[in-house]
Parts: sequence; structure tokens; C-alpha cells
Amino acid sequence: MPKIEVNEEVFYTLAGGKRWADRDAFEEALTCAKAELDEDSDKSLPVSERVLKIELNDTNRPDLWGTAGCARQLRVYHETKIPEYPFFSRAGGLAGGTQKATRKIKVEQSVQKVRPYLAGFIASGKAISDPALRDMIQTQEKLAWNFGRKRRTISMGLYRIAKINWPIIYKGVDPDSVSFVPLQWETPLTLREILKQHPKGREYAFIQEHEPVHPLLTDSGGGILSYPPIINSADLGAVQVGDTDIFVELTGTDISLVTLAASIVACDLADNGFTIEPVEVEYEFDTPFGRNIVYPCYFQEPVFCSLARIEKFLGEKLSAHECVRALNRMGVRAEKATSTEHGQKSLGDTEGVCAWPPEYRNDFLHAADVAEDVMIGRGLGSFKPERPGDSTIGRLSPITLFSRQVKEIFIGMGYQEMIYNYLGSRKDLVENMRGKGENIIRISNPMTENYEYVRDSVIASLVASESVSGHSVYPHQIFEVGKIARLNSNENYGTSTRQYAGFLHADKDANFNTAAGQLQTLFYYLSREYNVEEADDPRFIPGRAAAVLYKGNKIGVFGELHPEVLENWGITVPCTAGEIDLDALMEI
Repeated sequence: MPKIEVNEEVFYTLAGGKRWADRDAFEEALTCAKAELDEDSDKSLPVSERVLKIELNDTNRPDLWGTAGCARQLRVYHETKIPEYPFFSRAGGLAGGTQKATRKIKVEQSVQKVRPYLAGFIASGKAISDPALRDMIQTQEKLAWNFGRKRRTISMGLYRIAKINWPIIYKGVDPDSVSFVPLQWETPLTLREILKQHPKGREYAFIQEHEPVHPLLTDSGGGILSYPPIINSADLGAVQVGDTDIFVELTGTDISLVTLAASIVACDLADNGFTIEPVEVEYEFDTPFGRNIVYPCYFQEPVFCSLARIEKFLGEKLSAHECVRALNRMGVRAEKATSTEHGQKSLGDTEGVCAWPPEYRNDFLHAADVAEDVMIGRGLGSFKPERPGDSTIGRLSPITLFSRQVKEIFIGMGYQEMIYNYLGSRKDLVENMRGKGENIIRISNPMTENYEYVRDSVIASLVASESVSGHSVYPHQIFEVGKIARLNSNENYGTSTRQYAGFLHADKDANFNTAAGQLQTLFYYLSREYNVEEADDPRFIPGRAAAVLYKGNKIGVFGELHPEVLENWGITVPCTAGEIDLDALMEI
């Protein structure tokens, strides 16, 4: 989970001042932000130098990943006063209109297929202090690393306005045709050289290195601001303590995420006393928000939740007034409404509340999110505990008992049991396994790209273990019994989850016959009959893989892993592997 370091003096000032002198009250108050105090400050230091470490337990609230955002939630919760941000425009014709912008950014067609979206604004009227600059950098890194998937979908840059010639140009260029001096460097480098020589370039080269066109941000005089999302220039992109007017830009591949991240940063800076000046972004191509967008931009839609659903979710009957007040304590504007007024005729004329997410939030996906904020806003301690009325006896499910039997058989054959995460990266689950990922499930809001996909096979997990086991004495025999999930249009939710058993054997003599013999032993002790037929699976060597058939249905596969798979993982010995659908084997 994200952890942030905040200056104690600045945080308490933004959160409401002296009320947080009581440490117990402060730790209890953090629950409204789904946070907890990870480490207290060193009291031997001067107050201005003390640092609090706070752990945040919700990855759906990136607005809390900075000093101002987390402090805002505490302040609003206890004052029930929703902050106003009048500098926002409204996207898609939403009520509120568009703010006037005196400065413009032009986004050229050439960048559309690389990193097409950009948001920006100006923060001025106050000299940047050292704690403020540190917090800006922390917010920048947290948003780009966690919310922006290591800068792949979102990156952020800060610039001194004094040297910028407006309008700013965002375009795509040949990476060998442009050079500039990047931050923390003394000589000019081309964009391609930055990816190979500069520390930040090497760290984030995976985002751009295979693209024929790379994004570049310049001013109208040709001065280079940055090479998004890699590095700023040492000239225009070096913000320092004492600067009073800065330009903030965010680029990325998803316009909603870029817009939300820009809104978060704008609100944080406004809470810190800066004046926010809108900037117009003019696109040469169509976007979901139009061709001309004035940032910061509010694009969230209101969400309706009936009182009946709130009662069902929370277990208590609440009035519309109670729900509205609870939502206000969370910074959410809300009012009493009916489903008919909200356009949800399928619910009939049902009484409820309509909630408008704050400018810095976009986590209201459905009615359950409204109910959750009602629960937190009212206070978890305000709900009366109830003893369960049903008497139940726990027992193991049939699939769990069957899985234990399978585990005992594998262990009896000399295999070692492994346990893995069910989430992984596309590179590990698809690309390294020579797959296409046709039925793999992608998470829409992953914390990082390493946990972006739900695994659709056990074999990739086993191969990952073998890739780091080359120093161990051979043979290696490992197995896992666990869940996999795949897209399935025949299911109500479009996915199906199955219990699978996977196994891997690594040795210089490992071959198809080895895997076939181990599979035969497994089925013998399970008292199951099976058949095999030749399989065409890119993970295995052609002609050395077979599908496992049970009652005429394909329930698994086994064979010799393809040399390309072994090379992708850095494995130097032959490997056989296989996997079986245990849910299917339950049918006797």
C-alpha cells in the first residue's frame, strides 16, 4: 500500500491545527482516510523538521497520496465544510461552463499514437518552500509510480514560467533528431541517447524505446521543456525553492486518468495557498472530452444510491438527511433525490441520494461506493454491533478436500509445493509464455503493472520460480494447486474461476515421457481414466505436447516447454510442465 512522508507542521496546519495535539485522537481520525500512522516523528527535532510516515490502505484514492490531500480529508471530515475550487472548467457540457484561459498548449497529430493526452495549469502567487517542493516531488512520484503504472500511463513535470514562450507545443519527433541537456546532466543528449545513458532514461526506457516516434514538449521559441515521461530539461524544467510561478503538466495514455491527476495536484496546490490559473489545451485530433479543453477540468458524473440499498449495505435504516450529512463529511456534495429524477426508471420512483464526486476523486463507480462513503462519513463506531442470528457449522468444501488429495499425491511423487500470487504482469503471464492473452483478465485500475492481470494458467508461476532456481541441485520438481481465472462470455460476470493443479520438472533428462509418466501416476491414485491427444500450444515444443481429455472434454495440457519460453525466463535446462482442471475432475 502507498506510504507518504509528511512534514508534521505543514500537515497539522492544513488539517485544522491544534485539534491534533492528542495523538490518540489523531490516529483515530486517520481512519476516515483509510490510513494509519506508520511511524511517528522524532520529537528531538525542531517542529519544522519533524516528519510523519502515514500508510494509506486504499489504492482507489490517489488524492490522499500527498500532504494536502490527506490533510484535506481530515479537515473536511471534522469541519463538514466542503472546499471550493472555482478555477475548474466542466467537460462535455456539464453545468458550470468553461473558465477563461490566457495561455495555450497545442497538441499535434504526430503524438496521437504514442502518448496522446496532456493536461496543464499554472500555480502562482506564493514562493515555493522546501517542504512544499519536497511534497510536490513526492506527489509527483506517487502518482506516476502507483497510479501511473511507473509513468506508463501518467507522468508529471514542473517548470518555471519565466523562461517559457507561449504557446507550448506537444508533439512527436524522431528520437535521433532532437537533443538537449537533461536534468542532472551537463552535456546534450539525443532522446535515444537519454534512454541509454541517463539514469532516469535507463529506468524508464521500457516505455518508449520500441516506439518510432517519441513525445517532446517545447515552447514556441523552440526551447525544450521535457521529454515525457522520461526527464525534464536542465533549463526550463528545473524548479527550485523560492520560485513563485510554475507550470504543471501531466501527460499520459488515458485522458480520464491524466485529467484526474491534474485535478488532484491543482487542488493540493490551491490548499497550500497557490493561485491556480487555467490553461487551454488544443488538440489536432478528437478526444473523449473534445478538441479544446481548459484545465483543471471536472468530468465526473453524479451517482445515485437508493436509501433501500444503503440500508442493505450498512444494516441500518438511514434518512436522506443523515446520508447527505455523512457524504458532506467526506467532501462529497449530495442532495436528496429520487431514481426518477436521476433518470433510473428501472428502479421506479425510489427515494435516495444523489452524490457528486469531489473534483479530486473519481472512485464512485456505482451505488456501493456512495454507501461506503456514507458509512465512513457517519463513523464506523456509530453502528451498533449485532450478534449473528444464524448458527452455522464450518466444514471444508468438496473441492478443498479433493485438492488436498492431489497435493498428497504430488508430494508422494517427490514434488515440492509452491504458493503464488494470482496477479501478475502481462510480460510474465503472456509475453514470456509466447501467448496472445486472448482470454486473460486485465484489472482496470491496477496499483502497478506487476499486478495488472489475473493469471489464466499455473504454468507461468511455476516457470517464474524455476527461473531463479538455477543454483539449486537438479532435478527440480515443483507443483501448485490454486485458482486461475479467464474471460468467459457464458458466465454472468463474463469470467470463470477454476481450481487448477500445475506441475513442473526441470532436469537435463526431462522429456515428454517424463511428464506423461507423472501424469499417469497422478490419475492412477485419483482413480480417474483419461485420454490424450496432440495439442497445439505455443508454450510447448510442437509435437511434444498433449491435451488431457476427461469424459471427452479437454481439461489440461502437458509437454516439453518451448526453448523460446525457457530463453525468455533465462532457464538453461530442459523443462516439462503441465496443468489440470481439478473442478472438471470432480465430476465422477
